[in-house]
Formats: sequence, C-alpha cells, structure tokens
Amino acid sequence: MLNVDGLLQWSSQHPIAAGALAFAIAFFDAIVILGFLVPAVPLLFGVGTLVGLGLIDGTYAIIAAGLGAFAGDGVSFLLGRHYGDALRRTWPFSRHPEWLPAGEVFFAKHGLKGIFIARYVGAVRPLVPAVAGMLKMPPAHYVPASLGASLSWGATFVLPGWLFGASIDLLAAVAGRLAIVAGVVLAAIVLAVFSARTLWNAIAPHAGDWLDGALAWSHRHPILGRWSSALIDPRQPESASLAVFASALLAAGLGLFWTLSTVVMRGEPLSLDLQLHQWLFSLRHPLADPLMAALSGLGRWQVWAPAAGVVMTYLIWRKRYLAAMHWVASIAFGLALIIALGALIDPPRPPESTLVAGFGFPSMDVSMSTVVYGFFAVLLAREVRDRRAVWPYVAATVLATGVAVAQLYFGAHWPSDILAGLTLGMTWVAIVGIAYRRRATRAFRAQHLGLLFSLALLASFVVFLRGNLESTLQRFEPPELTLSTTRPAWLAGDWQQLPARRNDLRGPQDWTLNIQYAGSLDHFSKVLQNAGWQRSDEKGWHALMRTLDSAASENNLPPLPAAHEGRADALILTRPAEQAGHRWVVRLWPSPLRLDSGARVWQGTVSSMRLQRIWYVFTVWRTDTPTDAARNALLLGAGGLLQSKPVRRDDGVEVLLLQP
Repeated sequence: MLNVDGLLQWSSQHPIAAGALAFAIAFFDAIVILGFLVPAVPLLFGVGTLVGLGLIDGTYAIIAAGLGAFAGDGVSFLLGRHYGDALRRTWPFSRHPEWLPAGEVFFAKHGLKGIFIARYVGAVRPLVPAVAGMLKMPPAHYVPASLGASLSWGATFVLPGWLFGASIDLLAAVAGRLAIVAGVVLAAIVLAVFSARTLWNAIAPHAGDWLDGALAWSHRHPILGRWSSALIDPRQPESASLAVFASALLAAGLGLFWTLSTVVMRGEPLSLDLQLHQWLFSLRHPLADPLMAALSGLGRWQVWAPAAGVVMTYLIWRKRYLAAMHWVASIAFGLALIIALGALIDPPRPPESTLVAGFGFPSMDVSMSTVVYGFFAVLLAREVRDRRAVWPYVAATVLATGVAVAQLYFGAHWPSDILAGLTLGMTWVAIVGIAYRRRATRAFRAQHLGLLFSLALLASFVVFLRGNLESTLQRFEPPELTLSTTRPAWLAGDWQQLPARRNDLRGPQDWTLNIQYAGSLDHFSKVLQNAGWQRSDEKGWHALMRTLDSAASENNLPPLPAAHEGRADALILTRPAEQAGHRWVVRLWPSPLRLDSGARVWQGTVSSMRLQRIWYVFTVWRTDTPTDAARNALLLGAGGLLQSKPVRRDDGVEVLLLQP
C-alpha cells in the first residue's frame, strides 16, 4: 500500500525539514540547465498540500520556496558574471548553442522586468539569470527584481496545493472516497500531459537526425539492417518489415513475461502489484463506479471501432491510400499481437476477494486505446507543422491514461500489466508511425479529420453508455465469496472472522463495525421502521447533488452512500437523535458469512451523525464515532430481535449480534 500515512507523519514530525525540501526543490529548479530536469510544479503542489493539511506552516513554506528559487537564480547569475561570454563554449551550451540566445532574446525584449516574467516561463526560467550575469547587470538592480519574483513565484505555486490540502477534509465529508478517486484521476491526467509534452520537446527536434542515423547504420549492417532499413527507407516496401517487427514485439513480450514470472515473480504477483491493486480496490465507491465504468468504455472496441471506420472511409474518399493502409495496419497488426499475447500468457491472479471478470495480460482495452488514439495522433501531427503538433499526442495520452486508470480502479489488471499494455501499444505506434511518416507525401486537412473522428468517437461513446453501462458495472462487480458456518459457531466466535473496521479517509475509529445481523434484510428493516426508524433509499448522484440544496435540512437530506469491501451499503436507516441537527444511523453491508440455514450475515455500524454547513455551499451529514446513545437507540428499536453482545478480542469493542 502507498505509504501516505508515513509521509504525513514524517512531515508533522519534521516541519523544518519539510520546509527545507521546498527550498531544495525551488533551488535546483532555478539552477541553469538543472532547471529543465526538475518537475518543480507538481513537487511544490505536494508541499502546498502538506500546508493545507496543517503539517507545515504556510508562510514558512512560501518563504522557503521563494528563497530557494532566489538562491538558485543567484547561482546562475554568478555563473554568468564569472564566465561571461565563455559560458557559450562550456558544456552543455557548446553542444546546444541555441539555448543561451533564447534567453538573450527574451532578456533584450523585456529588460529588467524580464527577470520577473522569466520566473513564470519554464522555457527560459533557468537561462535568464545566467544571461543577466553575462551581460553584467548590476547586482543592485538584479537582486531586488529576483527576490520579488522568487517570493511571488513561491506563493503562486504553493497556494494551489495549499487550497487543495485544505479542501481534503471537505471533500472527504461530502463524498468520501470519491474525492480520492477524483484526485487519482486528476493526478494521472496531469502526469500524462506533462509526460507527453516533455517527450515531444525531447524527441521532436531530433527525430529526423536520429532516423537518418538509423538508416545509415542499417546500411552498414546487412543482416539486422535489412529490416530496419525497409522500415525507415521510403524507397523500400515496409510490409514485410512491419511483420518482422510485430513478431519481434511478440517474442519480446513473451520473453519479458517469462523472465518476470520465473526469475522475479516466481509464479506470484509482484509485491508492488499486489499492494497497489488492493489499495486501488479499497477506493471503490458507489458514486465513482459509474464514472469509472464510463471512462473504461473509451477502450472498448464498440467505441473506437466506429471512429476508426470513419477515419478509414475519409482517407479512402480523399484518396490518401498510404495513410489508410497504415491506419488499418496499425490496428490490425496491433490487435493480432495483443490477442496472441493474451492467448499465450496466463498471469498470476489476485486474491479471489478482488478478482473481477476479464483479468488477464496484457490489457486489451489499454493496449488498443493506445494504438488507436496514438496512431491517430501520428496522422494528425504530421499535418500540423508548428508547436501545435504536440496536442494530438497529448489528447491521445490523456484518453489512454483514462482507460488505464479505470482498469486499475476496477482491479481488472495488475499495474504492471497496464504498464506493459501502454508500452506495447506505444512501441507499435512508434514502429508504424516511423514507416508512415517516412513515406507520406500527400497532406490532408487535419481539422476536418480531427472533427470527424471526435464526433464519431463521441457518438459511439454515448451509444455504448446507453446500452452497456449496467453490463460494464456488472462485469466489474466485486466477487462474492462465501464462508459457511453454523448459527452456534457464529455466535460463539466465527463473527470475529469479519473485519473490525471499515477503512475510511478520516481514520479507523470513525467507522467501527459494531453490528452483525443474520437474517432477511427486509425483516430487519421492518422491525426498526416499526420502532420509528426511517429507511433511506435515495442514493447515487442525486443524493450527492442534494448537498448543494440551500434548503437542505435534517428532515429532508439523506446520508450519502458508503462502500465497504468494494460494495455499497445495502441498507441505511436513520432516526432523529435527542439533540437538534443530529441523527442516529445504521448502515449494513453484505458479508461473506452464511449460516447453514441459508441466512446471510450482514455487517455494519451504528453511530451518530450531525448536520454541517460547509463553506456556505454544502450541507452534509458528518458521521461521528459510535456512541452508547446510538447503540441504545438501536437496541430499543430491535427489541423484537434476539441479541448478543460479545466483545471483540482485537480492540475490546462490544459488537451487537442480532438475529430474528
């Protein structure tokens, strides 16, 4: 499991060191050249999140980040003053003579205010202080401008995380695990966009030279070079070469899996795979499930195949036969490759409690979404000659990442399987993309094809959701295990086989599982309803939207659903408490225990909850720790049920066992 608790504990115990970390991040981000390698924005967002959680003082963190940036800029400034024009002849500027002129042009255009502006422009941020030093700017002019820019920059990049951290408690109150799921999806998309842009900036300027070098190498190596030359050289047919590379990918995939399974994994899942799989499975939430099911639909053939057909039809209509053939080859060969790997590889499976339908290697949905969206990006990017060419790749990366995150959320694949699917898809796209880009000569209107593909994809996506959302949710339904026992054995101690707590964002004590009931859920509900309890059947997103109603009150606001072991609560009952604005609540979830009579054992919690208005926007029920008053209210209402009150061995909590 991700050791977030350890990070939070370390930050709370070492706030000075956490501030020093902010200083170091900003310092190395500002150093000339090193600044291109340090992802300061997401790291400082993380520091801001710790501020919002109350683990670091906000003013201290902003000053630390600002001073770190000021010190790093100062080092760059001093390097420029010391070396002067000789800096151009030192590595790495001697290898990349275009870098410093970019900073000089920026500095010449903006002058002293360029020191401030450059702090917010990533492409020149590590260069402008060095250029200012080279041009012998007086320190009396440089220092105030740099200090003000650095402090404002530190505040700008720490504050978003600060607000996010301060909102975590609010999000947990409003939507519980849904907030974490949303955070995971957002973080994955941000990382995907950052990675796509970084790779583009690193590869695009040199791709032509690299391919020319590869072609020259292939001419010197008649055996291996025969196939690579056919791929790169536009004068040669590439169909045989594509088949060879597809076979090589298949062999590489099999070899990699064999090595991992026999040498590293030894027939068992990787520890990191298992931990991430179980952690993500624990985030299952009834409000998030439909959204993630929809996101996973972007990888289904029913969604991408119609859009792929539209692309092929357009290319043939416009007589772009070369593009159409490569489009078909990328999808057909990619699909065959993935099917072959899936048939030949049987990966270790997760525990039965988290095994969903369709588990396998590699992920068909992730691999094919990478191939389809990735090669479509290749088609579009060729027709865009400026820096906008990166955006098709960014869009493709976001779509494939969304499918991957959804598959991970539902536990449909190991994280390593998802990574393998992404890698396999990207490698195949690169191979076919090279062959196409080296041969394509006729252009087409990227705007027209992009619009057609987007509309077709959107239409097929909507049709898929209307007809397949429920079946998709059923496909990813958590497995239902059964543990058999007898009624006497359950009362005598088998009840302790069930978890003691529901894992929740706000700590284990808030969700102590202190009820078990063996019998019909309808019977339990009727008994309590006859005693004045009210059944809450309003669930889903409608219940969440009710939190925004300014007229929401304790009489009309339902409690939000909660998940346990990947399943939504099967029954929610509430009753007004003695204190205004408070209610008692009973929640029950299905458990794997079944008595020999066929009766199912339900597990849950009885606690109190209070109505709270947050930020004048949300009205929510906040669940408090279980109280004697809440339990006594349940006991009074459940007078018609047989009762037993054993004490759990692990924590000494009294658990109420009920039966008809």
